[in-house]
Amino acid sequence: MVVLLAAAVFAVPLFKRLGLGTVLGYLAAGLLLGPSGIGLIADPQSVLHAAELGVVMFLFIIGLEMEPARLWSLRKQIFGLGAVQVGVCGLLLTGVGILLGFAPAVSFVFGMGFVLTSTAIVMQILGEANQLSTDGGQKMVSILLLEDLAIVPLLAIVAILAPSTGEVSMVTRLTGIGLALGAVVVLIFLGRRIMNPVFSLLANAKIREVMTAAALLVVLGAALLMQSVGLSMAMGAFLAGVLLSTSTFRNQLEADVEPFRGILLGLFFLAVGMSLDLSVVAASWQIIAVAVVSYMIVKALAIYVIARLLRSSHKEALKRAVLMSQGGEFAFVLYTTAASSGLIDGPTNAIFTATVIISMVLTPFALVGLRYVMPKPVQSLDGVVVPEDLSERVLLIGFGRFGQIASQALLGQGHSISIIDNDVEMIEAAATFGFKVYYGDGTRLDILRAAGAPNADLVLVCTDNKEATTRIVELMRSEYPLVKVIARSFDRQHAIELRKLGVEYELRETFESALSFGAQAIRELGATEDEIIEVVAGVRTRDKLRFEAQLLGGIDAGRDLLISNAIEQAREGGVERPAEQPVVPEAAEPVRPT
Repeated sequence: MVVLLAAAVFAVPLFKRLGLGTVLGYLAAGLLLGPSGIGLIADPQSVLHAAELGVVMFLFIIGLEMEPARLWSLRKQIFGLGAVQVGVCGLLLTGVGILLGFAPAVSFVFGMGFVLTSTAIVMQILGEANQLSTDGGQKMVSILLLEDLAIVPLLAIVAILAPSTGEVSMVTRLTGIGLALGAVVVLIFLGRRIMNPVFSLLANAKIREVMTAAALLVVLGAALLMQSVGLSMAMGAFLAGVLLSTSTFRNQLEADVEPFRGILLGLFFLAVGMSLDLSVVAASWQIIAVAVVSYMIVKALAIYVIARLLRSSHKEALKRAVLMSQGGEFAFVLYTTAASSGLIDGPTNAIFTATVIISMVLTPFALVGLRYVMPKPVQSLDGVVVPEDLSERVLLIGFGRFGQIASQALLGQGHSISIIDNDVEMIEAAATFGFKVYYGDGTRLDILRAAGAPNADLVLVCTDNKEATTRIVELMRSEYPLVKVIARSFDRQHAIELRKLGVEYELRETFESALSFGAQAIRELGATEDEIIEVVAGVRTRDKLRFEAQLLGGIDAGRDLLISNAIEQAREGGVERPAEQPVVPEAAEPVRPT
């Protein structure tokens, strides 16, 4: 365990920093530790069996996010889009296997195993990119759910295709199906009628570790129940999560299971990397290389075409094709079952397994390449107007929350304002409230000229991007030095930078609101209005003096003007607070801005 944890701690941050993703870091660390690497872990299968619980817990947490109503709303995507993708890809990959020289039954097992995309990898990547709740992410989640469900009939088909031993009768098979359905019914009953009352009792006991144990018991118990009747452990955990998704204890369950999920899922990826037998790859590298390339390309093309036919955008279809072009962890289950039933032999199983693992390893690299071919987002300019020969006395650049409020004082006094912004959605929203906002990027000199900057009396830079604000101020000072410029600054360091560039006035975007907030805080604590006015004036004075010191001496200057909570601690230790300083600490920014 020390070796595995050390590998994860060092490899995963390194790969993430290199932009290759955490999954590839785990896989690479596992490959290094396994029999094909330095051999510190001699039996990767034993690690893999335990690490599969990470996938189980991961699907439980996904289930917690899938309330029955939400799951029902995705039924068309799960049983429509998911079924179409699995069916078409399975048919095409079976044909590829036959072309590679495998028997039809073996090709079917090889192709259908590869169809089952790695739920762990896809969900991890979508989660890291915060795309699980997007429309495209929900479609991929729906397809993955259908693929997880598909392992059940696939295992039954493998049993039918296996060489007949005469020991399995139709009655036995029907009994197995009945047991599977019974297990699902039992789990639904427990989730609906038993789990919530039990968790209520445990919550009243107020013993945190027992709640954690109960959460793990639910996950592992549901997984064990499904496994005992021949179904997927992951399916049982997912179903348990769905049943508890409307429970009042959902957030507590997720918090209890999450740490175990993260560690075990990382362990799973480590074990997959260890399972890659480089000797098998070396001995059969031609067939494996051809299989990996052909299977990934055919599957990706099929996914892309299906997505486009079902009206997904080019960008969404391309990402789904690349992300889901690999095989997955359930392929190992299918291949192992086929090998134990005599449908495929050991070397063939090793080739199939190596093909899937290599495809999983290549996926993060494929995503890196996708960044360079992914079409750049293009905003539609329908319904918006670009500036041309504007001549109002005031130019306001950036009409977000800050700019909208700043405009009110000017408009309230009757000043004419030209407003530009480069967010089309914001421009359209502003139009519904009666504002005329032109589309334009203020960091471009030609846009500033068209917006009337050369002839303006005042330019307000209200953009919410620090670099853009600085660039606009630089252009104004170099091209139109006589025009007054006031700007919104991000923090003290940015404010100092803008002052040195020559703006007439700058205001840190959070200063006034934080000052008002602090004033209300001491009002709630009983301060009189006179005391509040005195304290706020003191804060403003010290901030001004400190800022002037920083203009001359750098960001570390003027520290003595800050009131720290350390002063209060010193007073408690017998040191009196300086009399000239107010007793309320300033709601100041950190000395070293982030």
